[in-house]
Amino acid sequence: MMFAGNLQLNGHHVLIAGEPRAARRAVARYRAAGAHVSEAHDPGTAERQLNAAHLIRLVVAVDDGNAGWAVLEKLAASQAILISHEPAAPGEGSVTLLGGGPGSSDLLTERGVAALTAADVVFYDRLGPSHDLARLAPGAALVDVGKAPGHHKVPQARITELMIESARAGNNVVRLKGGDPYVFGRGSEELADCRAAGIQATVIPGISSAISVPGAVGIPVTARGISKGFTVLSGHDPFTEQELGHMAGFGGTLVVLMGVATLEQTTAGLLRHGLDAGTPAAIIERGCTDTQRSTRATLGTLAEAARSARCSNPAVIVIGGVAALGDRDLELQSLIPAVAR
Repeated sequence: MMFAGNLQLNGHHVLIAGEPRAARRAVARYRAAGAHVSEAHDPGTAERQLNAAHLIRLVVAVDDGNAGWAVLEKLAASQAILISHEPAAPGEGSVTLLGGGPGSSDLLTERGVAALTAADVVFYDRLGPSHDLARLAPGAALVDVGKAPGHHKVPQARITELMIESARAGNNVVRLKGGDPYVFGRGSEELADCRAAGIQATVIPGISSAISVPGAVGIPVTARGISKGFTVLSGHDPFTEQELGHMAGFGGTLVVLMGVATLEQTTAGLLRHGLDAGTPAAIIERGCTDTQRSTRATLGTLAEAARSARCSNPAVIVIGGVAALGDRDLELQSLIPAVAR
């Protein structure tokens, strides 16, 4: 990892000067980059370390409001040591609810990347772009609160408690979620709980899998002359008869998230309520990742096709005329990681 003017610091000695709380972000980040980090919490200690040590390659001066750090400029210059300045870490804790997008880390927003870079703690699960977190959040403690079908490693209530406890301890907390925090992500609940606890909390939107994942295989959720609207539903629990009736009569595109386990009930119910068995349908698993896979069928054959292909969540199910669209060449291209193209 490169810091301070693209200086390669892996294995080199760095002195970070600043009050401990103010300097914590810099200490964590430079250690994560592989540097041998020494800390000086007052100007006198920094001066002694610089005079006694001959291996220090870089001094990082953290702006904690202590005017005494000005001595570092003269000392570093006299010993031909590079010096870098950076702002102090925030004094008060906060929570950021971050939408990680559909799967690939390069689909994070710039604001989302900045939030991870500044994080002290990241709570993540399998639906967010967690495979790249060591690089994206180099100074953060990474806490897996993973959720899988039928098994929540950490219950939702406890996740919220942990976020609030960490923020109260003064940490900059990021809760990384897949897709968008407000699309079946419980973001509104977590935001309300944090604010009720007196914790500053913000939301950073993410690209929703409901639109982006079908698009990755060339399926638009709307298309002129085919569908002038779409509805997004959670397939985690079986739909009621009333819901199935509304879905069958909607006339647009149905997008069902996390609905593989209830797919048989869904398709049978839609057929029972009069939706044509020949309606195009598709399942896209692990969308926008290098293991993305899609299965095309019709409403009448979708459940059997899913069983034969052993489809599993995370997946996006598309039912409607638009599911017949899509360039197969585009579909194959979408399986290639962006970094390889």
